[in-house]
Amino acid sequence: MNTADKIERLFKKYLPSPFTIAVLLTFIAFTLALFLTNNSAISLKALSLELLNYWESELWNTSLLVFAFQMMLMLVLGHALALSRPIDRLISSMTNYCNTTSNAAFWVCLLTLCVSLFNWGLGLIFGAIFARKVAENAQKNSWKIHYPIIGASAYSGLMVWHGGISGSAPIKVAEPGHLQSLMTGIYSNQELVLMPTQISFSDTVFSSMNLTITLALLILLPSFMYYLGTKIKSKKYNLSKPTAETDETDKTDKTETKGAEKLDENKTIAFIFGGIILLYAGYKALVLPENFSLDFISPNFINFSLLGLGIITHGNFKHFLKALDSAIGGASGILIQFPLYFGIMGLMKHSGMITQMSDFFVSISNETSFPILTFLSAGIVNIFVPSGGGQWAIQGPIIIETSQQLGISLSKNIMALAYGDQLTNMLQPFWALPLLGITGLKAKEILPYTLLLMILGGFIFISGLLIF
Repeated sequence: MNTADKIERLFKKYLPSPFTIAVLLTFIAFTLALFLTNNSAISLKALSLELLNYWESELWNTSLLVFAFQMMLMLVLGHALALSRPIDRLISSMTNYCNTTSNAAFWVCLLTLCVSLFNWGLGLIFGAIFARKVAENAQKNSWKIHYPIIGASAYSGLMVWHGGISGSAPIKVAEPGHLQSLMTGIYSNQELVLMPTQISFSDTVFSSMNLTITLALLILLPSFMYYLGTKIKSKKYNLSKPTAETDETDKTDKTETKGAEKLDENKTIAFIFGGIILLYAGYKALVLPENFSLDFISPNFINFSLLGLGIITHGNFKHFLKALDSAIGGASGILIQFPLYFGIMGLMKHSGMITQMSDFFVSISNETSFPILTFLSAGIVNIFVPSGGGQWAIQGPIIIETSQQLGISLSKNIMALAYGDQLTNMLQPFWALPLLGITGLKAKEILPYTLLLMILGGFIFISGLLIF
């Protein structure tokens, strides 16, 4: 049994569904809060009821639920955009350049990385469809390829997404008031006033550190996959019928439309509506600000732009809604898991656990070591909490508190969390499920190559954190 088989068996045997993990983490957080923060002045019963109140109050925290919905829309709208005809044509036009394993691995990896920097949901499905079409084209032309390497290349976008403009932590901290809302209950009103209202994209996604690291990833990861492609034996593949949709949503129905259905299929209305959205988005980005800045980038702005792009690229509302139907299943995890993560955050925040953890990190770290510790801990947490947004909800307050106590760069530590989350996506199979469904590959087939990407990426991330 090879390493990939062992890892796949380990995950299947010992790692339950992400929802079950979220429930187990809730029990663990409750137990730790009960005994680590126990005040002898009150009984266990009274403390338990108090902790349950903390948990329940944050479970349905309005601002955090907005955050969850924003992340869900970002995934769904990005996925729907990937199913549009223009994206399909772009992918089809590139497949002729992918006539060998090395060429295919390079182009699939590079383009998936670039798309994922814009939107991770779009990048994930784009890569999956690209890999599938490469294999179909190879079968049609009797080319020999190594399909698992190409599938792993298609998953590489999850190595850059959190450092891109759809990254959960960077876009949330860029939202005015988010930091204060996250630290309410930990800091006094006087301390909250002294906190920055937001952290701009120029300090996170567009910082010199992140731009350098991202550029290194864009160069080294595709080059590495190209090299692997030259060293591994290729063969002819006979693909089975696709196990998931690719561009089905854009196929024209032959049935005659009647009555109000004609409005659903009206291209003019869709173009005008989508065009107005995009024009206004451009106005907010380029015209409205008095001075050029990146403050216009927010979860709402990204989703607003994706909505306009999705409607225009699908051509009418009917095709757009079909794409949404296909995409929305992938967001079920966010929908139900996020409230549990918020509840865990509530337990940690209001019980005093966050302060205790921050004190611990302060005692063992400094300006140089804490970003590395944040990176490593984020990588471990991501195995159990595969959502970047959920991870920020749990780890964010600890990072903020520790950074404040040590007097070090908060923006750097936010990106350290983003890098750790990205890294172990290559090990965590949760977000690979849509890709596996579209390509027809198995997790154990792509794992050997995603693990190699993880090793290379880990070296790049740690180097960047140490240099900057």
